[in-house]
Amino acid sequence: MRSLLNTLRAASAILWKDLRSEWHSREMLSAMLVFALLVIFIFNFALSLDSGTRANVTAGVLWTTLAFAGSLGLNRSFNMEREQAGLDGLLLAPAERTAIYLAKLGLNLLSMLLTAAIIFPLYSLFYNTNLLYPQLVLVVLLASLGYASAGTLLAAMAVQARTRDILLPILLFPLILPLLLAAVKFTGGILAGTAFAELRTWFDQIVVYDLIFLGLGIMLFDWVIEE
Repeated sequence: MRSLLNTLRAASAILWKDLRSEWHSREMLSAMLVFALLVIFIFNFALSLDSGTRANVTAGVLWTTLAFAGSLGLNRSFNMEREQAGLDGLLLAPAERTAIYLAKLGLNLLSMLLTAAIIFPLYSLFYNTNLLYPQLVLVVLLASLGYASAGTLLAAMAVQARTRDILLPILLFPLILPLLLAAVKFTGGILAGTAFAELRTWFDQIVVYDLIFLGLGIMLFDWVIEE
């Protein structure tokens, strides 16, 4: 119990350090938001469709935007440690390596949720689509957690590679395909007015994905970061 509390305290300290650094630079969040907004604008003008057809593609557009914007944040979360030689300091700190993973996971999750909180109202404005559903908020939270869990682990693997900016998306997108599929299906169903009971399979798939990759991240991060 004491070890767990120490790990959580260390993770909180690292997360707070990252949040302060991001607040001063705003590099990661700015890149994610600008990219997400560009994708929304491009889809808005490229998909000159009737309202019914637009409603059918809403879920796909939203999750495509979040997935690609999130990959920028994943890269940046470890790159800033590498550029400032901070990663070695974190590894030498008298704390469990899991604390680093949890802190970076928290940073990536918060970045994705903030990006979603900004682009969803804009999407509603451009596409004239109501996205204010409690079930949709829940699935965004859970799917973002799964995305950040898997992505943070892969970002730690790719941070030392010269081609990390290219390597991370290549590793990430095939791995998160089941999560994105479930999120798109669930979101599309909610927007279409489908009952939650009929979408339960997709919801359960998201929850299981979260549990698997959060567990894998906690178990494997120590080995991954050493390599």
